[in-house]
Amino acid sequence: MAKISAKQVKELRDMTGVGMMDAKKALVEVDGDMDKAVDFLREKVLSKAAKKASRIAAEGLAATSINGNTAAIIEVNSETDFVSKNEEFVNIVNTIADAVAANKPATMEEANAIEVDGKTIADIVLEATNKIGEKISFRRFSILEKTDNDTFGEYIHGGGQIAVITLIEGLSDEDVAKDVSMHVAAIQPKYVNRDEVPAEELDHEKKVQTEIALNEGKPANIVEKMIDGRMNKFLAEISLNEQPFVKDNDQTVGKYVGDKGGTIKQFIRFTVGEGIEKRQDNFAEEVAAQMKKD
Repeated sequence: MAKISAKQVKELRDMTGVGMMDAKKALVEVDGDMDKAVDFLREKVLSKAAKKASRIAAEGLAATSINGNTAAIIEVNSETDFVSKNEEFVNIVNTIADAVAANKPATMEEANAIEVDGKTIADIVLEATNKIGEKISFRRFSILEKTDNDTFGEYIHGGGQIAVITLIEGLSDEDVAKDVSMHVAAIQPKYVNRDEVPAEELDHEKKVQTEIALNEGKPANIVEKMIDGRMNKFLAEISLNEQPFVKDNDQTVGKYVGDKGGTIKQFIRFTVGEGIEKRQDNFAEEVAAQMKKD
């Protein structure tokens, strides 16, 4: 059996990101052959990751990164909120965000194939799953691009639970753009303006409002006028430009930006775990089940 040195263990740890004991065991298993040890650990990582694949990862962090005229927003998930506060996990999230902004991938497949210091993002996530001990998932990303005359506004809320990027045309004031992103994080508009609302959504809402009005016993000629008013209110509530600005309710967001000489072009808002069906744990049932085992 070859003697395994501390230098070899450190080298393998740096290459693969595994713990010291795992690195040493791998080297012992393959009699000190570094290449075989890497393959051994990759197989081990894949095996562990496969076992975790069915777990639900709905916690984690959303992050943003700006690289010149390109901005990226991403979400990386973990199984527990505890891990999402781990410094190593935070560094991984920021590394992925920077890599996406720098490389501008078009698909998740392209994003996962991006290399950072000789490792693909897919490999980085896989190694994190093995090392941290939870399912780690790079779930999604989106990219915005601007011209030199435009401005990005970044805002992160709750330590990374909500992330927003806003693109303001014709404006160089980052503070104004950040204010708009802060508003988007707090109020959660669905569209920049009412012209973006899909016809299907309008038809659905009009149908709902008509049924409500008719159920109130209003005459048909009155119902039509009521619907117009309610639809106008509905559109104003979901359109960013028409919402009262969170920092000054006396003016709309559109007016706030317009008075500064800018126009809101686009925004993207990520909330960690949105759309993921989280596991519902019943603590009382768990305790009861454990007592039966004991």
